[in-house]
Amino acid sequence: MSNLTITGSQSTPAISGDWDAGILTMTGDSYPENSFDLFNQVIDWVERFLAEARRPLSLELHLLYLNTSSVCAIMDVFDLLEDAHGGGHPVSVNWHYDKRNERVAELAEEFKEDCSFPFAIVAHD
Repeated sequence: MSNLTITGSQSTPAISGDWDAGILTMTGDSYPENSFDLFNQVIDWVERFLAEARRPLSLELHLLYLNTSSVCAIMDVFDLLEDAHGGGHPVSVNWHYDKRNERVAELAEEFKEDCSFPFAIVAHD
């Protein structure tokens, strides 16, 4: 199918979806003016991938800050992954963070509590 590329800005994460590799990456801060416009593209891409691809999907997060509407959008993505996992589709999340920023680790931990699919919280120096 097609890759997803959204250029990041000061208030939006850089987002790339590699269809062939089955990897969706988000990097940066997320406090867009309209999170629906930003994340609707991501949700559409994930839905298409899960419906059409017969291979694993990995979400690689390098998010530093999320506002409330971004948290809701990420929850929507995780709901899609949870449904896919329940249907036998292999999915996973790796949330990377700087170990000096415990706030990000705590946020990732809150998300992880609601997920039954593989979800790793990865600290980096």
